[in-house]
Amino acid sequence: MIGVGIDFGTSNSAAAWYDGERVHMIALEEHDAIMPTATHLDRELSITTGSAAVEQYIEENRNRVVELTSEVIARTSILTGGGGGEPGAVETSTQNVYGQPMTDRGLPGRLFRGVKRLLGDERVKRLLVFDHPFRLVALITPVLLRIRRAIDEVAGGWTDVHVGHPVRFEGRDEFSNDLALSRLEEACRHGGLRSVTFYPEPVAATLSYVHAARASSDAGGIVLTVDFGGGTLDLSVVRYAGDVFEVLATDGIPVGGDHIDQLIFEELLFPALGKGELWSRVKDGQLIENRFPFEEYEALLLNWPVTYTLNQNRYKSRVVDCINSGGPAAEKFARLHELITRNYSYLVFQAIKDAKARLSEAETTVLDIPELDLALPFSRVDLELILSEVLESIEQVIHRVILAAGLDESDIDVVIRTGGSSQIRAVREILERLFPTRVTEHDPFTSVAAGLAIASYRGLQFEGGGT
Repeated sequence: MIGVGIDFGTSNSAAAWYDGERVHMIALEEHDAIMPTATHLDRELSITTGSAAVEQYIEENRNRVVELTSEVIARTSILTGGGGGEPGAVETSTQNVYGQPMTDRGLPGRLFRGVKRLLGDERVKRLLVFDHPFRLVALITPVLLRIRRAIDEVAGGWTDVHVGHPVRFEGRDEFSNDLALSRLEEACRHGGLRSVTFYPEPVAATLSYVHAARASSDAGGIVLTVDFGGGTLDLSVVRYAGDVFEVLATDGIPVGGDHIDQLIFEELLFPALGKGELWSRVKDGQLIENRFPFEEYEALLLNWPVTYTLNQNRYKSRVVDCINSGGPAAEKFARLHELITRNYSYLVFQAIKDAKARLSEAETTVLDIPELDLALPFSRVDLELILSEVLESIEQVIHRVILAAGLDESDIDVVIRTGGSSQIRAVREILERLFPTRVTEHDPFTSVAAGLAIASYRGLQFEGGGT
């Protein structure tokens, strides 16, 4: 008998199996247990997943210039001649009616990451992929199918699996969690995962810690787990003694590393791309100057999968005006033009992630984006200022979950810090200030999968109060 766990993450995924003694991580990539949660579809709708999907998308867009074309949305017949009452004398001409130029006919493939963040949003039912509407379930199923096949290769005879979920999915109403779990359950079925139990990610991380602590003769205590990943911040408070544990409270907020990356982009990159600059042009012999309408570009710049739609003339013509006007701001708008026309948005976000990670250890770094000929000094102080509201929210949810457990900060014996975003220095400092000498890092990228495998082996269920 074994237990199997799958951590289907916003940014990365992992899987593990447990034999009652030891947790075994499963290689989802050739030499790695961690796999990017990524799906790539080309124009023939062939699917690639994981790191290969990311690499394919980057390579096929290298130095590619985006050109949007108009689509035929209707055909109309126009009277062009004849008449006079003679049969057969009427002549018509059929013409195509074109819509706005929104289609990138040269786009080799689409990359989907972070789809987990959309599962709880009832407004997002389908995404259009090369004129084919794809349900969200269809976009995440290939990743789950690949994970299931990887498990099959190393762990025969398994049937049941525990799959993790955040305490709160992103969404706009109280039914977001139910919708997200329903979609995730359907994708699991399509991926060949038949007997699925959903289990909260922070509680799973706690189980992984308890398993390791038991090996070092730790008798028990009260644990606060802070699981800060790419899409959400999830917390749990658990009391344990040996193999027996009780979930006292869970809580979470839909804020994660992806949102932080967008905040960094907004604060550091927007001014370097022309935000706040003047737009000068001559119209009817008159010089017109006003603030460049950068706000119309912001949402599309922050959402890298659709940044290419800025290649419409109504966006690009303004940018070209600003470049042609010359002056100090022309260089900024030239960068914006390059980012838009060469579809560099994904590479920019990768550079932001890398710089953010470096600041976990270094006081200063450089946000280096050679594609835009841009190198911006970036310090830990800068990051903390950008994250001021996020950090405040983190403190609030920590206090809230401890209060919900009927405890004080002083009652917490150990704080588990896990998830990639938990490595941000400012987050670590909050925890150290609130819980001095009691904070420990526990397998940031694999603890959830390991704990899910243990929960699967023990047949644990989560009913919202205890286990």
